[in-house]
Amino acid sequence: MSTVAASYPQGDAPHPRERAPRAGHQALVYGSDEAFLAAMVPFCRGGAEAGDTVLAVTTRSNVDLLLGELGDAARHVEFVDAEDWCRTPGPTLGAYRRYVDQYTARGRARRLRVISEPVWHGLDVLEAAERTRYESALDAAFTDRRARIVCLYDTRTLPEAVVADVRRTHPAPLTGPPSLAGPRSTAPGTGGGPRQRPLAPVPADGEEAVMRFGHDLSAVRAFVTEAATALGMPDDRTRRLVFAVNEVATNALQHGGEGKGRVTVRRCGSRVVCDVTSPRNTAGLDWYAGYLPPDPGQRRGHGLWAVRQLCDAMEVGASSRETTVRLHVTLP
Repeated sequence: MSTVAASYPQGDAPHPRERAPRAGHQALVYGSDEAFLAAMVPFCRGGAEAGDTVLAVTTRSNVDLLLGELGDAARHVEFVDAEDWCRTPGPTLGAYRRYVDQYTARGRARRLRVISEPVWHGLDVLEAAERTRYESALDAAFTDRRARIVCLYDTRTLPEAVVADVRRTHPAPLTGPPSLAGPRSTAPGTGGGPRQRPLAPVPADGEEAVMRFGHDLSAVRAFVTEAATALGMPDDRTRRLVFAVNEVATNALQHGGEGKGRVTVRRCGSRVVCDVTSPRNTAGLDWYAGYLPPDPGQRRGHGLWAVRQLCDAMEVGASSRETTVRLHVTLP
């Protein structure tokens, strides 16, 4: 889908000392075109009048609805097809962060307003769970950014279970036009860390390949390369998985406390799934680790963010005895 770049009259730029509103994250649960327009047309027009940058990531049909109602205000909105933007959660979150930073840096825009309609159709159980985790992490990702985000949920097309989850990730979903100071969604850590989030068993197609490792990570890389190749993974995706495992294993050795761990590789349907397990509960590693990009000035903490960009899903779980990071890479 082509996009319409946002542009604003020079006089709309905020005064450099003006305090821009902080981040907000809400959901709009709607069941008709009229309900969608009643909330989102004022949201877009209000953004144009305030000098905000407006990004609408939604379905083609909703883009057409907005274009038909916004008139001249449509030139202040950038439209993106959600099918092109909302693929895997890690890269999607990264794209939003880059967009926010691009338009709010150096006073280019007072604030960014985002209409975000996640793609839910065609997802399997893992992908749906990952999408829900992404929704929970979205609020924390923008607490330090000047962004106002409204996630869309169309009850005409979404499963009831998805809509029900909105009540958890968005404590006060919208039913009308969004206010500029709406309620915040549940923070990612609510409900406890990985101790309260054990990983479910995954059915393996055939035997698992298991290796116990110590400080020699070259042996881990060789093992994962051989195991993934034997399961039919092409070279480019094998390299991605090997890099991701190396980052997770490095983190396990540095923070796990005993300098050892275990790698398990197996094929599960259309994916190669790799568990990196270390003794004890890895310090500071929660279920949403790697969703939030580290500050560029940090010397450490970039590894798990990179892992989420490389893999189709990353899960974190722990018991009282060990922590497991599970990596999923889809076969072509």
